[in-house]
Amino acid sequence: MEFGKFFKLLLKHKYTLIAIPVIAVVITYFLVRNQPDVFTSTAQLATGIVDPTQQVLSTEQPQESKISQEFSNLVQMLRSTRILDQVSYQLMLHDLTSDKPFRKPSDLLEDLNPDARKHAIQVYSRLYKNRQELSLFDQDQNGLNKVIESMRYDDQSLLKTLTIYRLENSDFINIQFDAENPELTAFVVNTLCKEFINYYTFIVKENQRKAATFLGKLLQNKQDSLHALSDSLKQYKIKNRVFSLTEQARSLYGQLSDYETRRQENEKDVVSTRAAIRRIDQSFDPADRQYVESSMTRVNAQITELDKQLNAANNAYIESDFDPAYKGRVDSLNNIISSKIRLSSDKYILNPLSAKQELVTSKQELQTANVVAKNSSKSINKELGRLNRRFDNLVPHEAVIGSYEKAIDIAQEEYLTLLAKYNQVSMEASMSVTLKQVVAAMPGVVQPSKKMLLVILAGIGSFAVCVVVLFALFFLDNTVKTAKDLANRTKIPVLGYLNLLDNKVIDFKKLWDSKDPDKNTRTFKNLLRSLRYEIDNEMQGDKLLLVNSLKANEGKTVIAVSLAYSQAVINKRVLLIDGNFEDSGITGMTKPAIYLEDYLTGKVSGTENTSGMLTVWGNRGGDVSLFEIRPEHEVKEKLDALKQAYDLIIIEASALNTLNRSKEWVGITDRLLTVFESGQNLTEAQKPNIQYLKSVKNKFMGWVLNKVTDVDPADRKA
Repeated sequence: MEFGKFFKLLLKHKYTLIAIPVIAVVITYFLVRNQPDVFTSTAQLATGIVDPTQQVLSTEQPQESKISQEFSNLVQMLRSTRILDQVSYQLMLHDLTSDKPFRKPSDLLEDLNPDARKHAIQVYSRLYKNRQELSLFDQDQNGLNKVIESMRYDDQSLLKTLTIYRLENSDFINIQFDAENPELTAFVVNTLCKEFINYYTFIVKENQRKAATFLGKLLQNKQDSLHALSDSLKQYKIKNRVFSLTEQARSLYGQLSDYETRRQENEKDVVSTRAAIRRIDQSFDPADRQYVESSMTRVNAQITELDKQLNAANNAYIESDFDPAYKGRVDSLNNIISSKIRLSSDKYILNPLSAKQELVTSKQELQTANVVAKNSSKSINKELGRLNRRFDNLVPHEAVIGSYEKAIDIAQEEYLTLLAKYNQVSMEASMSVTLKQVVAAMPGVVQPSKKMLLVILAGIGSFAVCVVVLFALFFLDNTVKTAKDLANRTKIPVLGYLNLLDNKVIDFKKLWDSKDPDKNTRTFKNLLRSLRYEIDNEMQGDKLLLVNSLKANEGKTVIAVSLAYSQAVINKRVLLIDGNFEDSGITGMTKPAIYLEDYLTGKVSGTENTSGMLTVWGNRGGDVSLFEIRPEHEVKEKLDALKQAYDLIIIEASALNTLNRSKEWVGITDRLLTVFESGQNLTEAQKPNIQYLKSVKNKFMGWVLNKVTDVDPADRKA
């Protein structure tokens, strides 16, 4: 639906949409018809960045991000002012010294006298040779720069038609330049390539030379430092008699372990020989003999006692006539006596008499071994002390030598790293730069003319701009144009609408009597009939109809008069009253014979001139309201009396923004109809009046949309 409205808007402005593109096409045609042809020349550079055949020193595959960065740097360097200035100098020198300049001399160039031209050639040549820029602070060089700009040889002018890009993902950079002269295009592209290669080679070689010099000095310093550390370590070892600290420490540690083992064995020999001597001495102790004899006496006494008990048991056994009860005791005592006898025999064997000579000999040998072991302990401990002192003396040397060796390792590693870097830089410096021009630019070929394309684009572009502008106006337009818009915005029904007539003055009699009106008038007539039908359905027998609006000049006078004529046409006696004291439009239009004030004050009866179907009453206007003429109840009685004489009474009141002057009429009428002009916006100031209309919904029938420009038959009521 919104698209349909927008399409209607485009149709409404169809002549604008046609005229503006046509004007744009005509203007563009006259602007481009004398445009010169354009020639294009292209050259190609090989960088060697991603070409494996150029990678001699580096075997690593570079990352894509680094490759893109390198190509971006090359492209920006090609577009830099320093390189383009060299091209500008060459172009100026060519045009100043050649009989066939690339471009027609500018006014500034033609104004130069021979001395000035000679001076310009000298300055441009000097700046070109030294790769310097023109100083705009210098008045003379600033003037020469303006000459370059006048010839459109400056960097900004060249960049407008200069295109530099990497050819897809290849190793090549394409350089393209467009100009009106084919020889100029080739000269610019080839000069740019040459100057760029020279400048790039210069800065690369200069940087490599500086890097090699710096690394050479740093490498010599590292070498001197390494030699100094090695000499210091050597002198320290000589001074402290350290040949191989690790081997010496290992030898001393082995000797210490050996002597520790010997000391433990010697201590064990001392203890064991001392114990053996003590045991031999015990063999010669008299107490030992006493111990044996005392042990044998106790056992013999026990055997004697057991013999007595055995004799007593045997006697009892015999006396009992060999009673088995005593037999067990006799056997038990026999067994005990046998065990005691065996014990006595063992005691005697455990301590036999031994040969004293053998014991004495063994004791002497053990005493000798004990003395030797004690004397060996002193020698072993003395040697252990000496070895420990030698081992302790090696510890400080270990710390110093370790510090020297660590420093030497670090210095040697730094030296080797720098040496590798220095060798690489030296090799790179000895090789030529991989950047070179592989395709030279030739005089440019003429490009297809863009004149027709520009003309077409001008027409399409202007048409698109017009459509966009109209769409923006349509999108931002919040005005009410249709009955549906009004109903949706206010939530109040719309009884109908009337289209806008071209006539400044409407002849209602001719409108209804004409048999063949024009299309617009016929539409107005049909819409008025539809509105009359809706109002008759809403009135439901009521006779007092009030017509007002939200603000003045919305067409309520035309609506009231139109409704009155339309009701009279269907043979109703209609009274049309001009109740708008603010703007008495009906009074001025019809020049009535009766005035409302006269009827309300009783000067006229109100039944005069009622023979026709339509009667019109006016008012005298002025700063007055209805209830200031007569009180409300009297006005109501007077109007009720008119209902007997007329079928319908239509009253036009002032707009609601006149406050009580309009609302006084609302209180005494039966039904209310409000007029709203199409194309107007609902403002915040009108919202209270809309709420007021909703509050009198028992009287308020709805809206009438007036002055509609786009008539849609399906949208007569909403």
